Amino acid sequence: MSDETPQAGDLLVRIGAIMFLVGAVATLATVTPLFIGSEPLPSVFYWVCMLMGAGFLVAATGVIRSAVAQRRQAEAASTPSGS
Repeated sequence: MSDETPQAGDLLVRIGAIMFLVGAVATLATVTPLFIGSEPLPSVFYWVCMLMGAGFLVAATGVIRSAVAQRRQAEAASTPSGS
C-alpha cells in the first residue's frame, strides 16, 4: 500500500488504464483470427475494441485534472494569506 494521499485525477487514471487494457485485449482477440485464417469474431468484439481509445481519453482527463489541482495547490501555497 502506498502512503501517499490520493490526488484529484487518480481514480480517472486507474479507470482509464483498465478500460485501455480491456480494449487492447479485445483488439488482439479481434485481429488474431484474421492472421490465422479462421472465422472473424462477432461484431461485438469490434465495439469492445473502442474501449482502448475511450480509456486513453479518460486517463488523459485524469492527468489533466491532477495537473490543474496541483497548480491550484501551488498557487494557494505561494499566495500570502494575509491579503
